[in-house]
Parts: sequence; structure tokens; C-alpha cells
Amino acid sequence: MFNRRTITIVKRELKAKLFSKTFIIMTLLVPVFIFGLFGIQIFIYSVSEEENPNLLIVSETENISRRLKNEFDEYSEVKSGNYRISYETLDTSAFAERLKGLKADLLSETLTGVVYVPEAALANKNVKYYSPNPSNQALFNKIKPGINKALINIYFEDKKLTREEVDYARNNVDITGYRITKDQKVEEEGVGNLVALFLFSFLLYMALIFSGQTTMHSVVEEKSSRIVEVLLSSVSSTELMAGKIIGVVITEVVQMIIWLLPVILLITTSWFVLPADIIFKLDLNFILYFLFNYTIALFTFVGLFATVGAIFDNPQDAQSGVWPLMILVIFPFLIAISLQSNPQSSVAKITSLLPFTSLLVMPARLTLVQVPTLEVIASVVINLAVLFAIFPLAGKIYRVGIMVTGKKPKWSEVRRWLKIKS
Repeated sequence: MFNRRTITIVKRELKAKLFSKTFIIMTLLVPVFIFGLFGIQIFIYSVSEEENPNLLIVSETENISRRLKNEFDEYSEVKSGNYRISYETLDTSAFAERLKGLKADLLSETLTGVVYVPEAALANKNVKYYSPNPSNQALFNKIKPGINKALINIYFEDKKLTREEVDYARNNVDITGYRITKDQKVEEEGVGNLVALFLFSFLLYMALIFSGQTTMHSVVEEKSSRIVEVLLSSVSSTELMAGKIIGVVITEVVQMIIWLLPVILLITTSWFVLPADIIFKLDLNFILYFLFNYTIALFTFVGLFATVGAIFDNPQDAQSGVWPLMILVIFPFLIAISLQSNPQSSVAKITSLLPFTSLLVMPARLTLVQVPTLEVIASVVINLAVLFAIFPLAGKIYRVGIMVTGKKPKWSEVRRWLKIKS
């Protein structure tokens, strides 16, 4: 299969792809897109707060109202005038009547929201918020600490505690994670590896989808324009498929190495210095594994996408037939980015060893925890076994499908192609 004619096809693919405008643009724009994506998220988070909110805080007792005012008057947002907060003291029945008169102001957004703090909140800390936007988490995150401090101060004021004891009681628990490594070292964990989880998972997902779709459309175009008939006059269908896939894989691996150069420089040199809490706890072995795993994933998915392209005559039909492959990429990606909650869960361990899913889940796990070497080896062996198992089947479908034109074939017909002897 791998001979001089195959090498010629590989060279053709490399020349067409490595020097194409699409390759150059994607190589340059993807890092910009990734950093831009993080920047947009930070920007959205920073502007997600309500602009100049106007709040009314109603309490059931004068004492609660006074304590709340004391707390919120210390807020920089209140001092600067960005937050406008007014206070009233009403019992439950009077508040119900007052709320009726405030509905017009709330709907016209003259008033952002009404916070009701009943006396019972001293026991159960249950506070009510009335607004056309009752799920404003950005606003809740701002006002909850102030309300909590006021309630705690009132609760403990007759308990004969010192101010230091009250301050201690109202502080939240802060948990700092420390990683115990295989060589029994203790290292403080920052957010660097969490960033790495999203970075490597997104790169894998995007690269597999893009390379697969591009290959599929290329095969469909060659088939529909009859270029493939010219090519098959000098090479076999197996050589054509192998050359096309190898060319795509080499191109995509080169592109991935270019994308990863900043990360490689970060973990292998001291040219760049990051804050301690976002340093990547990764090494060159992980990068080498990632590239090897990526190569296996490319051979697997590019081969399958090329096979789908060979079945159909036009992009519309091919797109309708490719959804099972899309699921095989999207589903593991969703699992991978959810590992931040618990990378050692049963779901994480199982999917990091299953065919197809492990191609995305195992690298994601490795960014967060030290996975046993045997599990990593098992994952590689399983994916290689799947690759060698599906390639002969994909080759049969490609060999027959690339020459079949006309009406859209049914899946039952595609299954019959598998029974045709080489």
C-alpha cells in the first residue's frame, strides 16, 4: 500500500495543503481566536454586572435596615455612585402592598430590584429578591456578602463575642489545592492546568472537526468532478486513500506543532514568566503524548470522514451522512471539558479507556491529574487496535464508493459493499 505511487499522492496533498491560503490563515488565526475567546469571556464577565443598579432594600426591623446600610455604605460601588441603594422598614403585610405600587417602576427599569429581608432571615438567612430579572447572579454575588455580614453581626450582637470572633464567624472557608505527585512531592495547584484542560480539549476538538470536514468535502469534490477517475487511472483506490489520509495527517500535525510552540517554550525554557497561580504543571512528555495521540485521532477520523465522502456525490448528502462521526467527536469533547469537576470520577476513568472517547478524554485527564501509566498505555493500545480494525472496512467502502455515482446509496447497500472481496 505504501509505495512510490502513494508517496506521490502524499506529496500532492502536502503541496496542495501546506502552501494553501487556508492553511496559512488557520495557522495564524487559531491562536488569535483562542486568546480572543478567553478575552471575550473575561470582557463579558466584567461587563455582565448591572449598569448603575437602583435597588430598594426593605427590612422588617429598623435594626436590620441600619446594619444593612452600614455594610453597603462601605462598598466602593455605593461610594462612587454606581450603586444606588435606598432602605425602608416594613412588616410583611405592609411590604406586600408596597410591592404592588413598585411593579410599574420595576417593569420600566426605573428600579432594578427589591430585596426583602424579613426578621426570620436572622435564623434561616432566606432573603427574597423581586425583579423582572430575578436570576441576576452578577448582582447577587455583589450584595450577598453585605447582607450576610449584616445578619451575622445582628445574630451575634447579644452573644458577648469580641469583634475578632464575629469577623472569624462570618468569613467563608478558603480551600487551596495541593497536588501529591507520583514521586511524593507536594505542589500547590493553580488554575494553569485548568486553562490547559480547555486549551488542549478545544484544539483537539476543533482540529479533528475541521480536518475531517475538509477531507470529506475534498473527496466529494474529486468524485463529483470526475478528477478521481483520472487519478485512479494511475493509482489504485487504496493508494489514493492512503496517500490522501497521510498527507492530511502530516499537514495537521505540523499545524498543531506550530500552535503548541508557545506552550512548549513555556514548559521547556525560562523565556516567559507567568504568575505562580497560572503556571502549567505539564512537561515535554505530555506534549509528545498529546501529539502521538492526536496523530492516532487524525488517522482514525480523517479516514472515516474520507470514507463518508466517498459514499456520496454531493456535499449536502455527505453532510447528512456524517452526523454519527460528529457525535463521536462532540460527545467526548463535552465529557473532556466537564472533567474540571472531578477528573477521577467513574465516568472520566471509563471514557478515557473507551474507543474514540479516550482520544479526547485521556489528554484532558492528564492535564489535571497523574493518570497511572498502565491506563495511558491501555488507552493507546485500544485506539491503535480500533484504528487497525476499522481501516480495512473503511478501505472497502472507499474503494467501491469512490466509483459509484448516481442516486444516493442506502446504508443497506453500503453494508453490501463490505462483503465484496478485494
